[in-house]
Amino acid sequence: MSPAEIFQHARDVFAIGAMAVGLVFVIAGATGVMRLPDFYTRMHAAGVTDTLGAELIILGLIAQAGDWQTAAKLALVGLLLFLTSPTATHAIANAAHRAGQKPDLAHFKPKHPADAASSEASK
Repeated sequence: MSPAEIFQHARDVFAIGAMAVGLVFVIAGATGVMRLPDFYTRMHAAGVTDTLGAELIILGLIAQAGDWQTAAKLALVGLLLFLTSPTATHAIANAAHRAGQKPDLAHFKPKHPADAASSEASK
């Protein structure tokens, strides 16, 4: 096997691995959007996992690009996505907060420190 063939196989393995891990992140984000209880947790799941998942998929596509122009275009798309996705997520969450959307805290209500101390003292 020549060094060029070894490099091609290594590039293919890297590209498949990056795209597979990116797909796992995108699926985890979609699952989080469907299963999490309120707007803010859903926005967090969508924003974080989709940004990372899409970046990994684009990285795998850059590794498979046939020429430098395609790789450069994909890199620009990745940079644009890296900058705009978190900004858009923040803008949507901020707009929801200003509109009066409250987080659903019914699923997690920590005990007040005074209540926690009294329950431990009674044991």
